[in-house]
Amino acid sequence: MSGPGWHIGIIGGSGLAEGIGLEDAVELAVSSPFGEASGPVVQGRLGDLRLSFLPRHGAGHRIPPGAVNYRANIDVLKRCGVSDVIALSAIGSLNAEMAPGSFVLVDQLIDRTQGRASSFFGPGLVGHVSLADPVCPRLSALLGTAACAAGAVLHPAGCYVAIEGPQFSTRAESRLYRQWGGDVIGMTALPEARLAREAELPYALVGMVTDWDCWREAEAGAEASEVMRVMAGNARIALEMLGHFARALPATRAPSPIDRALDGAIVTHPAARDPALVARLDAVAGRVLRPASGA
Repeated sequence: MSGPGWHIGIIGGSGLAEGIGLEDAVELAVSSPFGEASGPVVQGRLGDLRLSFLPRHGAGHRIPPGAVNYRANIDVLKRCGVSDVIALSAIGSLNAEMAPGSFVLVDQLIDRTQGRASSFFGPGLVGHVSLADPVCPRLSALLGTAACAAGAVLHPAGCYVAIEGPQFSTRAESRLYRQWGGDVIGMTALPEARLAREAELPYALVGMVTDWDCWREAEAGAEASEVMRVMAGNARIALEMLGHFARALPATRAPSPIDRALDGAIVTHPAARDPALVARLDAVAGRVLRPASGA
């Protein structure tokens, strides 16, 4: 049984919320000073576990990866009071051992996105968080156990190359990413993981492999129709995984070091901070900003 402190935010496919089968589900339109989130938050319970679900691409999958307002999404989840964030994402494989249909607990990230707002901080309020280990090992381990219980073929670690998209890779790019040590490829993990760390939210990414990308010369490249077909099968396992995860959570949530990721991260002197940006960060960084602002 899950208990005090656990409130899981889930960022995933648009149709996943209904499949989860949340009890006492309500739809909440939560405003953010960083603009419009991908959609309303569906909040409810899975057994005793509080959940807040946000569709990354909006209702009907209308928002492409490069246009997702990642800052608003993370800010909204923080305002909803979530303690931890689970990201569920379709990914391509760059690793011969990670076949379509398998699940990967991503533990490292390479950023190849372009032009996305990747930080809550900026001129007038400078902050530097550590991102050496961009996912939460505790949350990943719990999800790994749950995925195995759901019958998933699971890879316990993998390096995710985040590309801008919306096109899939060229063969030359796919081969290059393999040389870099990339195991899987996708379009949404960044800046999502960066922003979750700045918001002091432990973040774990469960990648669901849908295709081989295009590094295998004898095969055609990734096709959207095939990706969606494999994803439909993966979604069933993902839903079972969430059920096992909810039932296996410890009775209480012990503190995580990520809960205090902003300790010492803000370097701008209090007298030099931009009041407008400080106000925008009331949810994300209020824990460390309020004492300095006299609140």
